[in-house]
Amino acid sequence: MHIPSLQFRRGDSRETAHWPPRRSLHMFLVLGPIHFSSSFLWVIASPTHYLFQVFREGITFLACTQVEMPPLMAIEFLCRVADVLNDYLGGLNEDLIKDNFVIVYELLDEMIDNGFPLTTEPNILQEMIAPPNIVSKVLSVVTGTSSNVSDTLPGASASGVPWRTADPKYAQNEVYIDLAEEMDATINRDGALMKCEVYGQVKVNSHISGLPDMTLSFTNPSILDQVRFHPCVRFRQWESHQILSFVPPDGQFKLMSYRVRKLKSTPLYVKPQLTSNGGTCRLNVMVGSRNNHGKTIDLVTVQFQLPSCILSADLTSNHGTVNILADKTCNWNIGRIPKDKAPSMSGTLVLETGLERLHTFPTFRVGFKMMGVALSGLKIDKLDLKTVPYRFFKGFRAVSRAGEFEVRS
Repeated sequence: MHIPSLQFRRGDSRETAHWPPRRSLHMFLVLGPIHFSSSFLWVIASPTHYLFQVFREGITFLACTQVEMPPLMAIEFLCRVADVLNDYLGGLNEDLIKDNFVIVYELLDEMIDNGFPLTTEPNILQEMIAPPNIVSKVLSVVTGTSSNVSDTLPGASASGVPWRTADPKYAQNEVYIDLAEEMDATINRDGALMKCEVYGQVKVNSHISGLPDMTLSFTNPSILDQVRFHPCVRFRQWESHQILSFVPPDGQFKLMSYRVRKLKSTPLYVKPQLTSNGGTCRLNVMVGSRNNHGKTIDLVTVQFQLPSCILSADLTSNHGTVNILADKTCNWNIGRIPKDKAPSMSGTLVLETGLERLHTFPTFRVGFKMMGVALSGLKIDKLDLKTVPYRFFKGFRAVSRAGEFEVRS
């Protein structure tokens, strides 16, 4: 894969690693991220170049190639760039990139060499380029130098496995595996579930001496769809036996991401009721927990935008707090759902003068967090460790939260 140029676009200001031909990017730079029929275009063909774009947290990552190539390779590289910057900067936004642009440029210089991907493993990059912190910023001001690149080669340069430090040693050998999932759901006005999908990640934190060879298996791998692996995974083992076989990087990394489609239920229900007559509207919203195997739902929030025709609102709840912001955004922070009663919010909305009924109905956006359960139903069967003679500690944890969870009224 050859990527001759890579660019960030942030509002009206731009920084580039290598400038691509301006003629090929003129439309993109003027219009911004290009969409067609409400769909995001990952690949854009110009008369002389192919453009690949990934949109993350309001920032577009753009790569340009002179020849046709498999698009997933370029998209995968751009996703890796976005993930690395997010880990280094603690987020992705215009101000963070502007304040740490030297580090961003140094990372790009190591991740791509003469148009070809080089070092993309976050653990190795952190040995080469120090993450930004207060001490490094103070030193750069005092000494006048802004380089964060280490003078020594990373430990993986002497290793046969490019993503792992050569012969690490630990007094306590341990590995932790987290299943982190987000649920996207859409419920229509009749209460029917229109869409329910789960996007998940298998995150690993490994501190094992030597060169471990691990295998991770699931009890129900057939439910997984659109699986994406870390480079350390042996794909043939997954294709033939649905088993993850890998030599892990040292430290934290994302082993696999996946999607599970067409789920039949959500862990909680939200029932809004709106009745309007005579210039006023009565609102009642009830939230409750379904049968979740005894697991509690924490950090539950319900947010919606009041229609512009609403002059005033008086809303109260029997659990949690209700806040109405200046832009008519209503936030209902429920917290943990109690077992003895279902939280409800009710109140009266006053419409504009001359308007008898409400014609625009709000969409409720729901947030939640659950510990100890994977909403997709994915379960880890076992984790085995080969090639090392000692015993090690392993821990498993599941965390689920809401993604794009919408309830239409």
